[in-house]
Amino acid sequence: MSEEIKNFLYLNRRAPYGTIYAWESLEVVLIGAAFDQKVSLAFVDDGVFQIVKGQKTEQIGMKNFSPTYSALGDYDVNQLYVERESLEERGLTVDDLMHLTWEDEDEDWAEKDSIRVVSRAEMAEIITQQDVVFSF
Repeated sequence: MSEEIKNFLYLNRRAPYGTIYAWESLEVVLIGAAFDQKVSLAFVDDGVFQIVKGQKTEQIGMKNFSPTYSALGDYDVNQLYVERESLEERGLTVDDLMHLTWEDEDEDWAEKDSIRVVSRAEMAEIITQQDVVFSF
C-alpha cells in the first residue's frame, strides 16, 4: 500500500511576466486546493515579484493576474513563504508585497496574514518538510 501524499509546496522562482511559469503555478495551486490538497507556496529569487502590490501590465500587453492571489485564502491556501534574502537582494521589503490574508474559522473568522517572511535557512527547512515540491 502506498503512503498518502500530504504536503505540496509550489516553489516560485521566476518573475510574474515574460514566461507562463508564474500563471501556471497559480492555476495548479488553485486546482490542487480545490481538491483538498494541503498546498503552500514559496517565493524565492525573482519569484518574489509575483506578489508585489500595484502591478501594471498594460505596457507589456499581458493580463495582470496578480489579483488572483487574493483568492488563495478562500481555497484554504494560507501558508505563503517569502525568502527574506530574495526580497533584500531586489530592494524590496514586506511592505512592497500584497496584503494577502485568510479567515480562521476556529477563531470566529479572524483575518490573519498568509505571508510569512523567512530566512534562506528556514526556507531550506520548509522545503525538506514537504512530501512534494513543484518548482516553477
